[in-house]
Amino acid sequence: MRLPGQAHRRPDDIMIGPVDLSARVDEALAVQALAFGLGADEVAVRRQIVLRHLTHPGARALGATTLQGGLVGFVYGMPNDRTHWWSTVVEPYLRARGQESWLDDCFVITELHVHPQYQNRGIGRSLITGLTDGAVEPRSILSAIDTDSPARGLYHSLGYQDLARQVLFPSAPMPYAVMGALLPLRRR
Repeated sequence: MRLPGQAHRRPDDIMIGPVDLSARVDEALAVQALAFGLGADEVAVRRQIVLRHLTHPGARALGATTLQGGLVGFVYGMPNDRTHWWSTVVEPYLRARGQESWLDDCFVITELHVHPQYQNRGIGRSLITGLTDGAVEPRSILSAIDTDSPARGLYHSLGYQDLARQVLFPSAPMPYAVMGALLPLRRR
């Protein structure tokens, strides 16, 4: 039995385990830039955001690394705080749908990205379940671009349900969906 936070090997020799995301932020953002189509200016902004997030109490990260140590995926999150920017943006959308209580006592998945060459191998599933298995909160919440995408398909398969759709973040070109799931996440 693997304890939360312990590294484990995937069938394709990818190790999933704790990662010092502050030390590997540039490597992680290179993965995110490929997976999410970000330019250099956006990466520079996100670098500061990630480093700030990682200082919050309870923030944790897992990485997916090759046997050679290359980072090919990562996830990080933290207990929600209603004063955080993300919560203040999504709260009116959740309140309008009677779902505002989801912002209390939940663990937020802040980012989850897998290098495109390593997608569709169960790495994202292992990252998110590994991270949430260590949460003390009874539920998890996240936001994802509001399209019929593989990412949203993964989240639905794990038990995440749509709490609010067409959520608009300042400067984001597309609307998002806010999704929530009871923990532990559903397994196959």
